[in-house]
Amino acid sequence: MKCPYCNGEESKVIDSRPTDEGERIRRRRECLSCGKRFTTYEIIETVPVIVIKKDKSRQPFDRNKLLGGLLRACEKRPVSIEVLERLVDDIEFTMQNSMDREVPSSVIGSLALEKLKNTDEVAYVRFASVYRDFKDIHSFMEELQHLLADKQA
Repeated sequence: MKCPYCNGEESKVIDSRPTDEGERIRRRRECLSCGKRFTTYEIIETVPVIVIKKDKSRQPFDRNKLLGGLLRACEKRPVSIEVLERLVDDIEFTMQNSMDREVPSSVIGSLALEKLKNTDEVAYVRFASVYRDFKDIHSFMEELQHLLADKQA
Protein backbone atom coordinates (compact mmCIF):
# COMPACT_ATOMS: atom_id res chain seq x y z
CA MET A 1 0.00 0.00 0.00
CA LYS A 2 1.54 3.30 -1.10
CA CYS A 3 1.72 6.13 1.41
CA PRO A 4 -0.43 9.09 0.22
CA TYR A 5 2.16 11.51 1.63
CA CYS A 6 5.55 10.23 0.42
CA ASN A 7 4.62 7.33 -1.92
CA GLY A 8 6.58 4.96 0.28
CA GLU A 9 5.57 1.36 -0.33
CA GLU A 10 6.15 -0.04 3.15
CA SER A 11 3.63 0.49 5.95
CA LYS A 12 2.49 -1.34 9.03
CA VAL A 13 -1.06 -1.85 10.25
CA ILE A 14 -1.61 -0.21 13.63
CA ASP A 15 -5.34 -0.82 14.05
CA SER A 16 -7.92 -2.94 12.23
CA ARG A 17 -11.68 -3.01 12.76
CA PRO A 18 -14.86 -3.74 10.81
CA THR A 19 -17.03 -0.84 9.66
CA ASP A 20 -20.59 -0.39 10.95
CA GLU A 21 -22.09 -2.47 8.16
CA GLY A 22 -19.52 -5.24 8.57
CA GLU A 23 -18.94 -5.14 4.82
CA ARG A 24 -15.50 -3.54 5.00
CA ILE A 25 -12.48 -3.52 7.25
CA ARG A 26 -10.94 -0.18 8.22
CA ARG A 27 -7.19 -0.26 8.70
CA ARG A 28 -5.03 2.47 10.23
CA ARG A 29 -1.54 2.30 8.78
CA GLU A 30 1.75 3.99 9.51
CA CYS A 31 4.26 4.63 6.74
CA LEU A 32 7.66 3.16 7.57
CA SER A 33 9.40 5.86 5.49
CA CYS A 34 7.85 9.13 6.74
CA GLY A 35 6.00 7.94 9.86
CA LYS A 36 2.65 9.52 8.89
CA ARG A 37 -0.59 7.65 9.42
CA PHE A 38 -3.38 7.02 6.95
CA THR A 39 -6.54 4.92 6.66
CA THR A 40 -7.36 2.23 4.12
CA TYR A 41 -10.47 0.12 3.60
CA GLU A 42 -10.57 -3.49 2.54
CA ILE A 43 -13.70 -4.88 0.85
CA ILE A 44 -14.69 -8.23 -0.58
CA GLU A 45 -14.40 -8.25 -4.32
CA THR A 46 -17.67 -9.28 -5.91
CA VAL A 47 -18.47 -10.42 -9.42
CA PRO A 48 -20.50 -7.68 -11.10
CA VAL A 49 -24.15 -8.40 -11.82
CA ILE A 50 -25.26 -7.48 -15.33
CA VAL A 51 -28.81 -6.22 -15.80
CA ILE A 52 -30.66 -7.24 -18.95
CA LYS A 53 -32.96 -4.33 -19.82
CA LYS A 54 -36.35 -4.59 -21.58
CA ASP A 55 -34.71 -3.66 -24.89
CA LYS A 56 -32.23 -6.57 -24.40
CA SER A 57 -29.30 -4.20 -23.79
CA ARG A 58 -26.99 -5.04 -20.90
CA GLN A 59 -25.43 -2.82 -18.27
CA PRO A 60 -23.79 -3.31 -14.88
CA PHE A 61 -26.14 -3.22 -11.88
CA ASP A 62 -26.16 0.27 -10.38
CA ARG A 63 -27.53 0.38 -6.84
CA ASN A 64 -27.85 4.17 -7.10
CA LYS A 65 -30.35 3.80 -9.96
CA LEU A 66 -32.46 1.43 -7.89
CA LEU A 67 -32.20 3.67 -4.83
CA GLY A 68 -33.21 6.67 -6.97
CA GLY A 69 -36.32 4.86 -8.20
CA LEU A 70 -37.25 3.89 -4.66
CA LEU A 71 -36.66 7.46 -3.46
CA ARG A 72 -39.01 8.80 -6.16
CA ALA A 73 -41.67 6.25 -5.18
CA CYS A 74 -41.32 7.20 -1.51
CA GLU A 75 -41.29 10.95 -2.05
CA LYS A 76 -43.30 12.70 0.70
CA ARG A 77 -43.86 9.34 2.40
CA PRO A 78 -42.75 8.40 5.94
CA VAL A 79 -39.99 6.09 4.73
CA SER A 80 -36.44 6.91 5.84
CA ILE A 81 -33.40 6.75 3.58
CA GLU A 82 -31.96 4.12 5.94
CA VAL A 83 -34.93 1.84 5.28
CA LEU A 84 -34.54 2.31 1.52
CA GLU A 85 -30.81 1.62 1.68
CA ARG A 86 -31.53 -1.61 3.57
CA LEU A 87 -34.04 -2.59 0.87
CA VAL A 88 -31.41 -2.00 -1.81
CA ASP A 89 -28.85 -3.93 0.27
CA ASP A 90 -31.29 -6.86 0.54
CA ILE A 91 -31.99 -6.84 -3.19
CA GLU A 92 -28.29 -6.62 -4.02
CA PHE A 93 -27.53 -9.42 -1.55
CA THR A 94 -30.21 -11.60 -3.17
CA MET A 95 -28.73 -11.03 -6.62
CA GLN A 96 -25.14 -11.63 -5.48
CA ASN A 97 -26.15 -14.90 -3.83
CA SER A 98 -28.00 -16.20 -6.86
CA MET A 99 -25.80 -18.05 -9.29
CA ASP A 100 -26.97 -15.83 -12.16
CA ARG A 101 -24.50 -13.17 -13.26
CA GLU A 102 -27.06 -11.70 -15.65
CA VAL A 103 -30.40 -10.67 -14.17
CA PRO A 104 -33.40 -9.34 -16.11
CA SER A 105 -34.53 -5.90 -14.94
CA SER A 106 -37.98 -7.45 -14.38
CA VAL A 107 -36.52 -9.61 -11.58
CA ILE A 108 -35.03 -6.55 -9.87
CA GLY A 109 -38.34 -4.70 -10.24
CA SER A 110 -40.24 -7.65 -8.74
CA LEU A 111 -37.83 -7.81 -5.79
CA ALA A 112 -38.25 -4.07 -5.22
CA LEU A 113 -42.06 -4.36 -5.37
CA GLU A 114 -42.00 -7.25 -2.90
CA LYS A 115 -39.96 -5.17 -0.45
CA LEU A 116 -42.06 -2.02 -0.93
CA LYS A 117 -45.34 -3.88 -0.41
CA ASN A 118 -44.30 -4.54 3.19
CA THR A 119 -42.82 -1.07 3.67
CA ASP A 120 -45.31 1.46 2.27
CA GLU A 121 -48.36 0.67 0.14
CA VAL A 122 -48.52 4.08 -1.52
CA ALA A 123 -44.86 3.82 -2.53
CA TYR A 124 -45.60 0.29 -3.77
CA VAL A 125 -48.36 1.55 -6.08
CA ARG A 126 -46.19 4.44 -7.29
CA PHE A 127 -43.29 2.11 -8.08
CA ALA A 128 -45.64 -0.41 -9.71
CA SER A 129 -47.15 2.28 -11.94
CA VAL A 130 -43.74 2.97 -13.46
CA TYR A 131 -42.37 -0.57 -13.32
CA ARG A 132 -45.49 -2.18 -14.80
CA ASP A 133 -46.03 0.75 -17.18
CA PHE A 134 -49.71 1.37 -16.40
CA LYS A 135 -51.42 2.59 -19.57
CA ASP A 136 -54.70 3.76 -18.04
CA ILE A 137 -56.76 3.99 -14.87
CA HIS A 138 -58.03 0.40 -15.31
CA SER A 139 -54.56 -1.13 -15.00
CA PHE A 140 -54.01 1.11 -11.96
CA MET A 141 -57.27 -0.10 -10.39
CA GLU A 142 -56.37 -3.74 -11.08
CA GLU A 143 -53.14 -3.32 -9.13
CA LEU A 144 -55.02 -1.70 -6.24
CA GLN A 145 -57.51 -4.58 -6.22
CA HIS A 146 -54.64 -7.11 -6.10
CA LEU A 147 -53.12 -5.17 -3.21
CA LEU A 148 -56.44 -5.13 -1.33
CA ALA A 149 -57.01 -8.85 -1.97
CA ASP A 150 -53.53 -9.67 -0.66
CA LYS A 151 -54.14 -7.56 2.42
CA GLN A 152 -57.45 -9.32 3.19
CA ALA A 153 -55.95 -12.81 2.72
